[in-house]
Amino acid sequence: TLGEWVWVDSDIGVPIGAKVKVTKSGRRLLVDDDGKEKSLSQEQEASLKIMHPTSVEGVDDMIKLGDMNEAGLLRNLLLRHKRDIIYTYTGSVLVAVNPYQAYPLYSVDQVGLMYHGRQLGELPPHIYAIAESAYGNMTRNLRNQCCIISGESGAGKTESTKLILQYLAAVSGELSHQQIEEQILQSNPILEAFGNAKTIRNDNSSRFGKYLEIFFNKDGVIEGARVEQYLLEKSRVCHQAPHERNYHMFYCMLAGVTAEEKKTLSLGDAKEYTFLSKGDTVDCEGRDDAKDYKIICSAMKVLTFSESQCQEILKLLAAILHLGNICFEGESNTQNNLETSEVSKSQHFSIAASILEVRKSSLASSLTHRSFMTNRERVTKPLSAEQASDSRDAFVKAIYNKLFVWIVGKINNVIYKKLANNPKSSFLSIGLLDIFGFENFKTNSFEQLCINFANEKLQQFFVGHIFKLEQKEYRKEDIVWNKIRFSDNQNILDVLAVKPCNLLALIDEESHFPKGSDLTMLNKMNQQHSGNKTYIASKSEHHTDFGIRHFAGVVHYDSKGFLEKNRDAVSFDIIKMVDLTTNKLLHQIFETELSTNVGKIGNNSKVIMTPKNSLRAQSDSRKQVTTLSAQFRQSLDSLMKALSACQPFFIRCFKPNNEKQSKVFDRELCMRQLRYSGMMDTIRIRKLGYPIRHTFVEFLHRYRVLLKTTVCDPKTETAAACCEAICQTAIEGADEWKIGRTKIFLRDAHDAVLERLREQRLGKIALVIQRVMLGHKDRKSFLKKRRAAVVLLLSRLISQTYLFFKKRNVPTPVEETSVETSEQKIVTAASSTPTPSVEEEEEDDEFDEGSDEFSFNAFSSLHFQGNADHTHFNQRLRQPLLHHDDEGDALACLTIWWIILRYMGDMPEPRPVDATSQSSTIASRQLPQRQGRRLSSLVGLDQKIMRKNKKKLGGGSRKASMIPEEPENFTEEDNILIGEGPTLDRPLSSLEKLQFIIGYALSRPNIRDEIYCQICKQLVNNKNRRSRMQGWILLSICLGIFPPSEVFMKYLERFVRRGPDGYGKYCAERLTRTAANSARKELPCWTEEQAAKSKKPIDVAVTIEDDRAIRLQVDSASTSAEVCQAVADQIGLRDTYGFSLYISFNEKMWSLGSSGRHVFDAVSQCEQEMRRQGKKEKDAPWRLSIRKELFTPWHDTSVDPISTDLIYRQVIKGIKMGEYTSDNDNDYVHLGAQNYYIQFGSACNKDNVGKVVEECISTTLLEKKSKTKWIELINTAHMEGPYINGNQTSDSVKGELVSNAQHAWPLHFSKFFEATLISGPSLLKSRFFVAVNSSGVFFMDGRDKSLLQIPYLEVKDVREFVLTSADAVEMAALIEKNLDGLRRRSVYALAQQDVGKPDDPAFLLCKRGDLLLVKDRSGFPDNNVMKVTNQRTGAECAVHKDTVQFLPTLEKPTDVMLELLCPGQRKQSTAQNNNLRNDTVAPISLKEFAFDYFRPAAKDAGRHGAGKVVVRERLWACSREPLKQPLLKSLLGNSDLSNLACSIFTDILGTNYMGDYPIKHARSPLELTDQIFGPATQHEALQDEVYCQIMRQMTNNPSRLSMERGWQLMWLCLGLFRPSPNLQKHTQHFLESRPRDQLAPGCLKRLHQMSRKEPRKLPPHPVEVDAIQQNSTQIFHKIHFPNDTSDIFEVKSTSTIETLCRSIAIKLKVSSAEGYGLYLKTPNKLVSMEEQNYFFDSLRQTSEAPKKAKKVKEAMAPYRVIFKRKLWFNVSPGKDLVADLTFHFPQELPRYLRGYHNCTKEDMTNLGGLLFRVEVDSDRSQFVMIPRMLRELVPADQLKIMSPEEWKKHIVSAYNRQSGITVQEAKIAFLKDISSWPTFGCSFFEVKQTCDSSYPNTVLISISKQGVCLIDPVTKELLVMHPFSRITEYQSDSGYFEMTIGTMGNIFVCETTQAHTMEDLLRSYITMYERQRQNFRPRNQMFS
Repeated sequence: TLGEWVWVDSDIGVPIGAKVKVTKSGRRLLVDDDGKEKSLSQEQEASLKIMHPTSVEGVDDMIKLGDMNEAGLLRNLLLRHKRDIIYTYTGSVLVAVNPYQAYPLYSVDQVGLMYHGRQLGELPPHIYAIAESAYGNMTRNLRNQCCIISGESGAGKTESTKLILQYLAAVSGELSHQQIEEQILQSNPILEAFGNAKTIRNDNSSRFGKYLEIFFNKDGVIEGARVEQYLLEKSRVCHQAPHERNYHMFYCMLAGVTAEEKKTLSLGDAKEYTFLSKGDTVDCEGRDDAKDYKIICSAMKVLTFSESQCQEILKLLAAILHLGNICFEGESNTQNNLETSEVSKSQHFSIAASILEVRKSSLASSLTHRSFMTNRERVTKPLSAEQASDSRDAFVKAIYNKLFVWIVGKINNVIYKKLANNPKSSFLSIGLLDIFGFENFKTNSFEQLCINFANEKLQQFFVGHIFKLEQKEYRKEDIVWNKIRFSDNQNILDVLAVKPCNLLALIDEESHFPKGSDLTMLNKMNQQHSGNKTYIASKSEHHTDFGIRHFAGVVHYDSKGFLEKNRDAVSFDIIKMVDLTTNKLLHQIFETELSTNVGKIGNNSKVIMTPKNSLRAQSDSRKQVTTLSAQFRQSLDSLMKALSACQPFFIRCFKPNNEKQSKVFDRELCMRQLRYSGMMDTIRIRKLGYPIRHTFVEFLHRYRVLLKTTVCDPKTETAAACCEAICQTAIEGADEWKIGRTKIFLRDAHDAVLERLREQRLGKIALVIQRVMLGHKDRKSFLKKRRAAVVLLLSRLISQTYLFFKKRNVPTPVEETSVETSEQKIVTAASSTPTPSVEEEEEDDEFDEGSDEFSFNAFSSLHFQGNADHTHFNQRLRQPLLHHDDEGDALACLTIWWIILRYMGDMPEPRPVDATSQSSTIASRQLPQRQGRRLSSLVGLDQKIMRKNKKKLGGGSRKASMIPEEPENFTEEDNILIGEGPTLDRPLSSLEKLQFIIGYALSRPNIRDEIYCQICKQLVNNKNRRSRMQGWILLSICLGIFPPSEVFMKYLERFVRRGPDGYGKYCAERLTRTAANSARKELPCWTEEQAAKSKKPIDVAVTIEDDRAIRLQVDSASTSAEVCQAVADQIGLRDTYGFSLYISFNEKMWSLGSSGRHVFDAVSQCEQEMRRQGKKEKDAPWRLSIRKELFTPWHDTSVDPISTDLIYRQVIKGIKMGEYTSDNDNDYVHLGAQNYYIQFGSACNKDNVGKVVEECISTTLLEKKSKTKWIELINTAHMEGPYINGNQTSDSVKGELVSNAQHAWPLHFSKFFEATLISGPSLLKSRFFVAVNSSGVFFMDGRDKSLLQIPYLEVKDVREFVLTSADAVEMAALIEKNLDGLRRRSVYALAQQDVGKPDDPAFLLCKRGDLLLVKDRSGFPDNNVMKVTNQRTGAECAVHKDTVQFLPTLEKPTDVMLELLCPGQRKQSTAQNNNLRNDTVAPISLKEFAFDYFRPAAKDAGRHGAGKVVVRERLWACSREPLKQPLLKSLLGNSDLSNLACSIFTDILGTNYMGDYPIKHARSPLELTDQIFGPATQHEALQDEVYCQIMRQMTNNPSRLSMERGWQLMWLCLGLFRPSPNLQKHTQHFLESRPRDQLAPGCLKRLHQMSRKEPRKLPPHPVEVDAIQQNSTQIFHKIHFPNDTSDIFEVKSTSTIETLCRSIAIKLKVSSAEGYGLYLKTPNKLVSMEEQNYFFDSLRQTSEAPKKAKKVKEAMAPYRVIFKRKLWFNVSPGKDLVADLTFHFPQELPRYLRGYHNCTKEDMTNLGGLLFRVEVDSDRSQFVMIPRMLRELVPADQLKIMSPEEWKKHIVSAYNRQSGITVQEAKIAFLKDISSWPTFGCSFFEVKQTCDSSYPNTVLISISKQGVCLIDPVTKELLVMHPFSRITEYQSDSGYFEMTIGTMGNIFVCETTQAHTMEDLLRSYITMYERQRQNFRPRNQMFS
């Protein structure tokens, strides 16, 4: 019939599905699955077979197919492939079709949520289901499991193996704390690199078989693994087919090694090597060889391959490539009639010999000659060029094969190491077999025979397993099946390997005959097996092939080369050569051959090779050389034995086409694979019995229409009885069907009979239904029309009523439908309540706001939220005026509004807190070990809203609470929000309020418009004159501090211009100035507030060096540049560069520069310091002055006399004040003489000299030498000096003095910048100051200590430092300005290239690097030529400007500097220069420190006592004797600490650590570090002692090993605690004096870091100890995330939880780290890690097991660190996708599914559709799985409100409505939907309580950003909600949680195991709110 599906014949011999179609002309057609149309004749129609319904739709388990034949299986796979479903079951066998594209099927969501803990078949087919079944069976039944993964090349075996491995590692990793899972996973990249290659069929084809056995302990945790490899395809190393590649590793090596390594190994590109280019393909699309190389190197490190081993491997690979490029030249030897050959001359040959570390002659001889034994002697025979080439190939293949075997062995040593010494029976295992599938090529050789033999063995194993499963099913259902018989492939195995004279035995035997050949072997095979049906003999003597009828089809093998491949031998000569190599790895991989062959052959022994089962009797007992087939059979027998002992699972991998294309299904190829895979055997075995099976319920549901209720009524009879009745009616024959325990079994033919009867019966029933439905339809239409008429009448009536109310201004009644609407109503009501009593001056507001497009009214209409308008309002807001994405911003806005109301006087100030009365309300009862916080000052969120809405929240029906209600009448405190209490809920001064408002604006730029809107709103229609004035003052101050956004700028300009009483013009000017000069960085000061009240500029005095005070008018926006320019204009200063504005405060003075820094930011800092000191801001003694801060390198004192005079006065004053100092008194004398001449001329007068001395000689100098002496010295200098004749002017001497000062004190005329070194040459510190001045760039440690000085000549030429600084742009601009100015003024240039024209003598001949003196720069740069003098040759000539580089210097460079700058020798010179700078310093000891702080030294006679000279003990130098007393004398009085100190020293000496003293019992390094550092972390007094003991042992210690361990201890110590201030400088000098030691710079850096941090609380973590023992100063730790992913992050010894959280957030690119936390998960608990604690302290504290454990390492409990969202604040789904997908979705989903939220059925079906999409994406075939998946889609407590089918119907409907979205979008949509619920982001805790009888005994507590809620767990009714501000105390103890609520001290106590977690979460939320409301902190650290 039309639309029916049938089977039709196809060209591949297997029927294809087709659908019946009828054309318009009535012609019937068939459209097949390939879309082809075929006409349908009546004769054909009669022969068509109807398709079973299961084949029409497809099934996920092909055992369920009605058409259980090849066509049915093939079509089922085709249908699922079209729907992008790649997995299908056939019973317990998984069929995996390679999709050739990426699918989102392997996320950790599915690992954790879907398949873990589920039975096979519960969920849709998936490889994880097989992995879970194997894992579950193993842990449940304690039996070993195995997964056998087979398929053709390119079918996806390798990927399937990796997926199973990942799943097992993930499941085990949840319980494990070891690295073994990671090591097993990391073995994959290595094995793939060396064993996989690109073939025509597969870009990552495994060219070897692999059996990976993973071992688990009884708890299911991976303990180790072992890899077995089979039959690596060695021939690929030398030969590749077209479009194929060699093994990946070769290409990865060439793409990934460094240029230096390439040079060492003489490597080039892949195309240059014969072995890599035979397939004409060196690239592989989709593979990044360089990236893969990094992954391989990383994996090798994880698997402990040493650096030298990795280099040795690369050398062997390089040698193979070079050997491949060797050619052989043949020549004829006429004398002996022999062909000989020799190695062609080639660089590759020499390189290969060098890398292999053998003599060239030895290598050449072994490749071109072969020796063999005769009866008496060894005879050497030359080889032809072709034979030599074969010999080379054999050698190369042997190297690669043995290297591969060695690598596998090395991997096993690591991953099997732990299990090697334990009995295998003590572990369970899961084996993964990834082995080559059945192979049948155009030419099949020996490898294919071995591979197909292996597949025959596996096929027999598979068929036997399927047969056993079938038997098990029949026994389970109590059905007898004695008649069933089946045959397997034993006859094929007999021919191949079992019966005497089998094929493999014959091949082995012939391999041992010296004259055996492929032809003699083939003849014997034909003779022995020609009569066997399995064997196909050669057609004639000339044919070299034979065939075998395998289970998967006939395969013909070419016997050519069989014996050579089977012998698998390397010639004696090559073995002998290898024995002489010095290459360790080459020697090692040939160890077996060297130990067996070389010795014996060298002694002229014969070696005979004979297989055990050969025709020849085994009479000879001599050792046999194993053949390749024998090795393979032995391995295979071992494998089959292992598999037989396991419960097997089978995965059959299929490839849909040979072109590697997605969406293409080649039916013929897939049919062939179905036959290969053994699927048909499953069907064959099943068809022998009863192949069609249904459960009773399924059968009755489908064929219920065939049941006569008079015979059997389903309502009264069982399903089994009804099924039997149906079969008796419809099926004839007693043995044609069977009833089992739970299923009915049918023969194949009866399924079609039942279907036909069902169709007939349904057809009759359909007619009856049609009649009824037509009548129902007409009735329904009538009723619909009648209802519509009624609705029209009602709507007309309602509209008339509305108009009536509107005309009379009567509010229409509104029904309250939710908490949200009622809350809004309360807020609106509150807005109309009268203002609290404030002294008001009522009058009309004359302010005209206007009504044009830029009026404030227009802005409010467009942008204000809710019902807020633009007019005055004197109550607290419930929401900000503008929308804010950041919840912290929104909270801040509410607080700012409160402060604005108080500033303007619209709300009174709070009363002062009465501490006595307040403390009386706190409950006195306390629990032991109280951990809670007192929050009595934090009162809070308005609970009136909650009480007024109790009915809406379901609370109306409950009984009265035992906890008394708070009184209805509120104080002003009830409006105070959390975090406002401690700082704001008290009377504040006007300035404090002002600074609070503006502080928020500076720290939160996004709320600046909100602040302006709030102020403007309070100025519109404000009838209180005082309030208005305060508002305009506030607005004007804000306008001077920060500008609005561009959006609000026009509106604000328009608003302020209409301001009253002169404020309009004043505010408009301030707005313009602030917009031009940008926002301030500090709070407004008292001076600014006063100026705003008077609307006048601020008068300031700026002092200059001649003591004049320049009066200026400034404002809030004034910058230092503006002030400097104004002063310069007044005093006539022309040369203004380098003059800066300075501010002085008490004894401090600092520069504000002459740029854009705001003057009043500095004033504000001074006032804040006054307030910190408890003084009034207005009394701050700040002063402004102008000084010279910076010189240009080309400064000219003659340009501006005023400038020179000011600098001169500054220098004289500076010397007098001791600011400018010199070590040489003559400098002061000379300067005094100059000063005298400037003031008094050349005439001598001692009185005047006395005045000069008083003026410029400091008090300190006068105390050293008397005033008379200084007068005498200066007078003498003046008399003898150059000024006595009076030839020089006063101004010129002033200039000379200024120039001298510039060069003498460059650091005093510098611009300083804080910087951190990112990269570059090593310095003693990484954080320092950069001083930029006229001499160069200086790196300074403080003001006095110079780390490095770089002259401008070296900048951009010699060194490369990368620095980071907050002022990086300013610093770079200053350096660039100086460099550019110097180059423009320089007359020195450097030749950049060799230049010369011999035919034109006018041009100078100069070499690159010559220094040129430019004689004439006139015309330059307009002219291209300039005159120069070559300083090397003295010649004068002309050069092109393009050939020289001007040097940034005004003086001639020294020869040393020229050497540095010379490009040819730059590297060498730089190295020399660095060496010069890093001159060795004699190591400093603690000798000096010991004199002051060590105990007196005892007399020491040495260890041997008698007869030795008695000397004093050197306590500060290395000793090998234990201490009897501590080193520090401060410890001598405390016996306990003294004993501990002596024990510590013994541990430091012990053999396990520094090894300076033998001890009896060896202890692990971790035990020792615990005993060394543990006491010091507990007793601060011991900390210096530990430092001194370590440094003592590192002084004069001759042992290199001891010193190395001493540095390790020092490194660990510096990460735990700092030395005391007395010891710190000695420690620093100790480290600085040992710069050559590897760890010294790192230790010095840790010393500086630790000096600013709190000490650690616990000794080093094992990870730290392990790292430093491997000389690694970098530590990485794995962090897990809620979406089951993980990553590694660097963790330092001093990393806190807070800093680590920030690092993680930055790396993940999460928008903010706020709200996230780290958790430590152990087998027993999940603990939040406190953010202020050190990471490693937290790990030790939380994860360590009880100390009873014998060994420290065993005491570390398994743990994992998890990073997840802790505080659900500021979470807006869709705003941060990374956070949504990584954290929010995986954290919220379990809460939803556990049923914690109160949601409607519509919500659940909508969310169910989204979650179903998350699980299956767009796979609609999974609809059938919905009933089974409901626990993943619907809250657990709501599952029973509908039947599974009803749920399915609703979820499918929702899914269809949501079509077109991705899985990611579905997750975001899920979050957006639930984010509107009040319980979104809540953390839920089930607790027991008895303190309130009106609540259930078990309640649900939710903690969220709103507060703490108590919820009825059954009804989800909200019982009560306590805002954080009502919770005055909280604490946890011994499983109890307690909180005190309200000022009345009501106590709520509950019992829960999560009490500590609740307390921690509550504390975190409250802390977070306090942080959000923190007042603005000054950024400048000047007073810190």
